[in-house]
Amino acid sequence: MHSARRSELCFSLNYGISYRGILINNHGVTHDQHRAGSMKTIHPSLYRGTILHFLSDPAIDGPAAYEFIEDGVLVVDQGKVVAIGEAEPMIRALDHPANLTDLTGYLLMPGFIDPHIHFPQTEIIASYGRQLLDWLQRYTFPAEARFKDPRYALKMAEVFLRELLRNGTTTAAVFGSVHKTSVEAFFEVSARLNTRMVCGKVLMDRRAPEELCDTPESGYEDSRQLIEQWHNTGRQQYALTPRFAITSSPEQLQQTQALSRDYPDLLLQSHLSETPEEMALVAKLFPDARDYLDVYDRYGLVHERSIYAHGIHLNERELARLKETGASVAFCPSSNLFLGSGLLDTARLDKHGVRYGIATDIGAGTSFSMLHTLNEAYKVSRMQQATLEPLHAFYLATLGNAKLLHLEDRIGSFKQGNEADFLVIDRAATPLMKLKQTHCESLQEQLFTLMMLGDDRAIKQTYIAGQLRHDRDRHMPDHND
Repeated sequence: MHSARRSELCFSLNYGISYRGILINNHGVTHDQHRAGSMKTIHPSLYRGTILHFLSDPAIDGPAAYEFIEDGVLVVDQGKVVAIGEAEPMIRALDHPANLTDLTGYLLMPGFIDPHIHFPQTEIIASYGRQLLDWLQRYTFPAEARFKDPRYALKMAEVFLRELLRNGTTTAAVFGSVHKTSVEAFFEVSARLNTRMVCGKVLMDRRAPEELCDTPESGYEDSRQLIEQWHNTGRQQYALTPRFAITSSPEQLQQTQALSRDYPDLLLQSHLSETPEEMALVAKLFPDARDYLDVYDRYGLVHERSIYAHGIHLNERELARLKETGASVAFCPSSNLFLGSGLLDTARLDKHGVRYGIATDIGAGTSFSMLHTLNEAYKVSRMQQATLEPLHAFYLATLGNAKLLHLEDRIGSFKQGNEADFLVIDRAATPLMKLKQTHCESLQEQLFTLMMLGDDRAIKQTYIAGQLRHDRDRHMPDHND
């Protein structure tokens, strides 16, 4: 086992595997609760394969930042991670465990996490030839108008969430449309699948078609009702979602600030400094603001729970302010390349201590796959004489993005007690990947091949809270549990 610390897993002839006070033996898993005067026995599921997860950022902590077990076992019970460890002693201790799934040869990782994606833009992915502001008018707004119909919204929520699972994304920060019905539909389907999702109704009261505009008052009230109904209901969470400064009046930003004060544990998601044309219009609409970020800052919307997509053209003051507040940037390489918006300089963000993650930004982004998105991010970095190291890339797609969403205590790693959202990855999913993997001599090389050649075909299975929700090789029936 390669580990950041001494493994707390040990083998006992009398009791089987002991892991942090948990005994795993032929009778199941016994939680030692002597002090409470009781013992609880449960019967876990075990998954054998190659295991990789992150404990911290390998760009900072190096080999101490991750655990890699070539032949390991992941123990899951009641939707939670119980333990990981070397396969042989665990299997030997358990003799012939009935609930062992043998995935030898496959890579087990926590599910991918996407910190910026638009659910109503699913059908306009790969729409040809526009820059941001024109693209919104030509494609985005007409598509989002259809989400007024709750039946259509429900249908598209099903398509969207199934596509995420097919690509190995188990959690995402999602934009709905301006319609309350879109978010209700999204959460309804997500709750049925038991996926941990973050979503919000877009707030947009100007500079959009009339049928897509709310008002400061209606935006506040619709958001409040959605928060009360869905936030922290099961695995669903709400995010305040002003589309961007151009489409929200000062009055609406004030109402967003009021919601943020009323519900301080909410995330806030929006857009920032994607294109020079956008920035020029923001400056015209808010002439008293020092810069784009200052527009949001004046309404108390720049804080550690804020996630701003893009941030390509930030000035020095904005970078310093992002660092000071702990607000973060969602790097959307596929979208930025597709719309010609520019190349985000992540080395500059690192230099200023600004937190960031990597996101697909469907539908200007051209793939739901985080593997494909890491591919694009690598190329963007090379265009700026930098390098996205493979271990750092997979950290960003899992634990790093979990930290952006303030969910690292629940998802993003195989830490004991975390929710068991995990992937079974086929590193030889295509003939070319199989050929290339035979020449890989290190974990770094294996991961680099996976992120450069991999896509949805590499996701063999996706598990949500310990339940199989996607299987590449067989049809999965709808789950209504």
